[in-house]
Amino acid sequence: MNHELEQYVLAHTDPEGDYLYRLWRATNVHLLHGRMASGHLQGRLLKMLVRMARPKNILEIGTFSGYSAICLAEGLDEGGMVYTYEINDELEDFTRPWIEGSPVADKIRFIIGDALKEAPRLGVTFDMAFVDGNKRTYMEAYEMVLGVLRPGGFLLADNTLWDGHVLEAPRPTDRQTAGIESFNDFIAHDDRVEKLILPLRDGLTIAMKKR
Repeated sequence: MNHELEQYVLAHTDPEGDYLYRLWRATNVHLLHGRMASGHLQGRLLKMLVRMARPKNILEIGTFSGYSAICLAEGLDEGGMVYTYEINDELEDFTRPWIEGSPVADKIRFIIGDALKEAPRLGVTFDMAFVDGNKRTYMEAYEMVLGVLRPGGFLLADNTLWDGHVLEAPRPTDRQTAGIESFNDFIAHDDRVEKLILPLRDGLTIAMKKR
């Protein structure tokens, strides 16, 4: 999508709102790799998917600056909760104030820790999960999520086109590309889920657990 067409799409999509815009700007000014935040279009998609699926409990793996967690929480009904895990504790000083200052702070539980180990210990059955953490461990995250996701629940995995590198043979030292490719190849043949890759931004896989 060229820049002009992208601007047209955004002009015909609901605005992200001032708070998320300021968070997006702050993310790109103060954090490395600011483009990892979901941003306007994907953020509105996440909110819309939550509106459509009406989950009660959402698991997010990889909070980063909190942009996507806020978007997910915006779509929740009363009583819903986003449990979002960030393994990098150096992000907490930036992210926690943005989450706690957001209009949906009461719908977000921000946890510093390893979701792969800690999320199953919550004893929560999730209706939706958004996987956007370490690409090297997408397979491990996938199996963990299937263990805590209800039948009929949705798994969303970000960056599954990985800037087009999925079409290349990964270098021996490129564990991130290898992790994405292994995940994509495995899930394509996993009959436990229905799935598709949406070619939005860097690729968003949407899968529904069948059983």
